[in-house]
Amino acid sequence: MELSSKEKEILLIAARESIKSLFSKTNPPKIDYNSHPNLKLNAGAFVTLKIRNELRGCIGFITSEQPLYETVCEVAKHAAAEDPRFAPLTKEELGLILIEISVLSPMKKISNYDEIKIGEHGLLVEEGYHRGLLLPQVATENNYSLEQFLTSICLKAGLAPNLWKKKKLNLQVFSALVFNERDSY
Repeated sequence: MELSSKEKEILLIAARESIKSLFSKTNPPKIDYNSHPNLKLNAGAFVTLKIRNELRGCIGFITSEQPLYETVCEVAKHAAAEDPRFAPLTKEELGLILIEISVLSPMKKISNYDEIKIGEHGLLVEEGYHRGLLLPQVATENNYSLEQFLTSICLKAGLAPNLWKKKKLNLQVFSALVFNERDSY
């Protein structure tokens, strides 16, 4: 999916306003889907929150039946208040967060680990009751090799870290359109 600079800006503002609404009675701005039809399309999205370049929350939906704009608003609030790895974001932290949005492509099953492109693909593993997802930027931000990326997805899903060496994982890849509040439009 391609988004214009204006559409990215609208989504970032909506994410921030949605998080602000947790502390006040504000609402995200109303959207004119006629002027911005891409924001009405159904797509999975994740919102990542960072403070001083450290992860502070990240939650999203792999797919969504609601418009992208509404998905971003919803997952922004979840990332701020419901990421189980962190205490809920405080009002004092609101001015410190950097918001990043990842709009996901559809998932694609792969037959071989060699199909994974570091920096381009995110990973979704589903093994029995275990499930884990890593966004494409995780590998590049951490300078992961393919082996490290596969080990990390196993750990994220609660699997043995080297399970990928012992059996072919039920793995899907996806790409993401990633942008944040530091990007210039």
